[in-house]
Amino acid sequence: MGPALLAATILVIGIFLLLAIGAPIAIAIGLPSLVALTAVAGPEQAVLVGAQRMVTGSSSFTLLAIPFFILAGNLMNVGGIAEKLIDAAKVLVGRLPGSLAQTNVVANALFGSVSGAGVAAAAAIGSTMAPRERREGYDPVVSAAANVASAPSGMLLPPSNTLIVYSLVSSTSVAALFVAGYGPGLVWVIACLAVVTLVARRRPEMRGTRERIPVAVAARALLAALPAILMMVIVIGGLLAGIFTATESAVIAVVYCLVLGFAYRKLTLRRLPAILLDSARTTAVVMLLISVSSVLSWVLSFALIPQMVSYSLLGVAGSEVVILLLMTVILLVVGTFMDPTPAILIFTPIFLPIATELGVDPIHFGMIITFNLCLGTITPPVGVILFVGSKVGGVRVESVSKALLPYFAALIVGLLLVLFVPQISLALPELLGVLSEVPE
Repeated sequence: MGPALLAATILVIGIFLLLAIGAPIAIAIGLPSLVALTAVAGPEQAVLVGAQRMVTGSSSFTLLAIPFFILAGNLMNVGGIAEKLIDAAKVLVGRLPGSLAQTNVVANALFGSVSGAGVAAAAAIGSTMAPRERREGYDPVVSAAANVASAPSGMLLPPSNTLIVYSLVSSTSVAALFVAGYGPGLVWVIACLAVVTLVARRRPEMRGTRERIPVAVAARALLAALPAILMMVIVIGGLLAGIFTATESAVIAVVYCLVLGFAYRKLTLRRLPAILLDSARTTAVVMLLISVSSVLSWVLSFALIPQMVSYSLLGVAGSEVVILLLMTVILLVVGTFMDPTPAILIFTPIFLPIATELGVDPIHFGMIITFNLCLGTITPPVGVILFVGSKVGGVRVESVSKALLPYFAALIVGLLLVLFVPQISLALPELLGVLSEVPE
């Protein structure tokens, strides 16, 4: 057996075996990578190369944006921003059938568009909306399903940590990815709103919750939420205008969230240490995944696995459509048992060369892979947003999974639109002239 084949065998067997027995993702990626390195290069070289790749893989100025956006999201979570966004969302969709569930969907999108975190949105918005919906007679399972289904929109809408990771692996512009995320993000939100409308028409308790909001009340709600929404304008606008980089925009977001939290009188100095500690823990997990995935990427390149997969797909499938659909199915399956960050780090180097050979723009492919993996966050058995949303809603995961079936159907249609209509992702970056921008 040649060195490349030996490394590939160790990787495939090791990763799937460790995932099957429930090992942490970082261990499931890092340990087989180290063993494969040892098998082909010897123990001394394996340690040297492994350590070098872990350091260089995480030594990126762009990656500094991740801990700051994580901190900004946590500050938003406790800073009273969620309530303001919920009130604004109610103004926008309060007249639609199932208005409270519709409000949940839009509030998740607004929260995600200023925090970039799907899990944080499910927790912050869900914990606020669930009691309101119970008081109005909503089925808790239906409410939780709407919250879970709409929370991943924040992983597509900028600023998104998932898109920052993809930018690192694919060497594409963060600004272009952020702008491109608006199209698929809106597709996700519209799909969820459509399902809520259909569900509300079949449930009497949801049809009767529409209310007319007085103009003065609506104006006050929108004005109160304006500072939170303005953060999105500052971060994305400054990035597109070239005033600051993605990393600098993340720092600005933290400062802005601090000021806003104190202004809303929800954030106190006593709560800051716990927020900082929680952000540091989350950052440590993400950075460890990125570091060990850098070792894996080196071994994948050495074992020529991307080339082998490319030849196999191009040989088996006879058309571009079939190849893209095969990659989509693989990513959907992968997303059910792997978080988006490690999945992007592993599969982008494998699938991106195939996609570009088929003429798919790297920015467009970033939207495809992210949309796919977002579906995995609400799918058993490892869907983290599914578990968080179920816990916040006080309902069983099994019940919510069943209620999510209509959302899955609508989101699969949305995925196919994003897959086969590139302009959904590329029109806005082309319009703003950031499509061909060189990454930082």
